[in-house]
Amino acid sequence: MSVKSELLAILTAHKGICVSGEKIAEQLDCTRAAVSKAVKALRMEGYTILAGTNRGYILTESSNLLHADGIRAKLRHRDVPVIVSEVTASTNRTAKQAGIAQNAPNGTVIAACCQTEGSGRRGRRFYSPYQSGIYFSVVLRPQKGVQDSLLLTTAAAVAAMRGVEEICKVALWVKWMNDLYLEDKKVGGILTEAVTDFETGAIEFVVVGIGLNLFEPEGGFPEELRDKAGAILQKGDCVDQNALLAAIVNNLMEEAQKEEISPLYRERNIVVGRRVRVVAQKQEYEAEATKILADGRLVVQQDSGEIKELAFGDVSLFL
Repeated sequence: MSVKSELLAILTAHKGICVSGEKIAEQLDCTRAAVSKAVKALRMEGYTILAGTNRGYILTESSNLLHADGIRAKLRHRDVPVIVSEVTASTNRTAKQAGIAQNAPNGTVIAACCQTEGSGRRGRRFYSPYQSGIYFSVVLRPQKGVQDSLLLTTAAAVAAMRGVEEICKVALWVKWMNDLYLEDKKVGGILTEAVTDFETGAIEFVVVGIGLNLFEPEGGFPEELRDKAGAILQKGDCVDQNALLAAIVNNLMEEAQKEEISPLYRERNIVVGRRVRVVAQKQEYEAEATKILADGRLVVQQDSGEIKELAFGDVSLFL
């Protein structure tokens, strides 16, 4: 890592606290001049770093730019690629390209401040305006078959809920299988895409994309989303986006190892016990959602009494 990257990691780990320039130089085995040069470079990238004579450097609490080194400093496993772009078409698309062309390792993180072609399930668009949320994808290489991919989606939902609660102190809820809610508004979505070996049916790798609306965008949400979309935080709230993204990734890497659904997914699910409209396998019908199985499938009972176990499909609530 460069002096600039290592400096940012140190300041991020001590955010809001003054760190001696002499101690930084000592820790990084470089000169004070090199530290000063790295501070100037970070300031040019938009970081607010205060300095005082004979005091040291402080990364202010309001410095919340999404940055690869800021994310990596908070990851439990730091030896993975972390790539952050100002703007990208789709982090999932970039992550899939990295998985195929570059053999991106397990845990690779691709993030962006804005997506121009962010996507959700069934080809829907995921609105991803600049600096209103965090949008990122993680490459996973699980030793599982396609039938287990549902568990990775539920693991991502649990990871997002845990991360938001840890960093933002806000409790989110989940609508089977991959929408995150605060009160009655959708504030996040998850898109899991698997690249498989057609001969064996084994998953080569999975890309888990997560998008969270942290703040309402300037001017509000587009008209078609205003009744449906919400934000996790209020205008004026402050959150360390790097810490939030890293907390979600840390939880995802842990949850992805589990062989069955987390109890939290059931506890925070808003579907069970409700009447729903199901769209699955070219069918559309109304039913009662009765429970979620250990492998993540949703059990519904139609008005005829027929019971179905859904691994995939769209479920909407009657409000």
